[in-house]
Amino acid sequence: MAMYDDPRILRAIAHPTRNRVLHELSAAGSLRAADIARLIEIPANQASFHLRQLAKYGLVEEDPDAARDKRDRVWCLVDPDGIRFRTGDMLAQPGGKAAYAVFRRSAVAWGRHLVDRALSVGDGTGTPGKSVSEWSVLMSAEEADRLAGELSEVIERYREAGRAAGRAGERDGRETYSIFQLVQPYPDLPGDPGDPGDPGDPGDPADPGAAGGAGASGDARTARGPA
Repeated sequence: MAMYDDPRILRAIAHPTRNRVLHELSAAGSLRAADIARLIEIPANQASFHLRQLAKYGLVEEDPDAARDKRDRVWCLVDPDGIRFRTGDMLAQPGGKAAYAVFRRSAVAWGRHLVDRALSVGDGTGTPGKSVSEWSVLMSAEEADRLAGELSEVIERYREAGRAAGRAGERDGRETYSIFQLVQPYPDLPGDPGDPGDPGDPGDPADPGAAGGAGASGDARTARGPA
């Protein structure tokens, strides 16, 4: 998995549309600009622009093996495993603190949006394929790391199956699902002294950051962007 330390990467993956593009590429493996435009309901020229910007930051590249001919432009993630960075490395770079603040605000807002959508009632009939759960487990930091790794292995199996189905043109009945993984010591209640959720707290610099969608996980976190 690629490890990034350029603060501009954080600003790129904090952009909601570009982050969604990264996630769609992570789920499907490779897509054309027209595919992305259809999936996220934006004009094709906008999809092409965002892909070029992500390519400029070294996050996506053309996938010639998936193209029909030389004129067919198909895109994929540079690293199919996702995007990772260490928070301390980012903060140490010029402009790193400002870029991380932008990324953190975006990530927190997105997390709230995911929880809000997950808990929405709708018409009361439920949504097939949607589940919400929270667990409390007594374990050591080493066990927590092992658990996160095992969960990631399960998700990776399903992601590879989805990519294979996409390559075979078998998208019927499938759509991109969001799986938001968060393993951490149980936090203080909001507003408690030392609450790490304080917007003014930059977080633990020794903690790795998470981008994706491709992009965030474990000792170096994958960008909300793909993982």
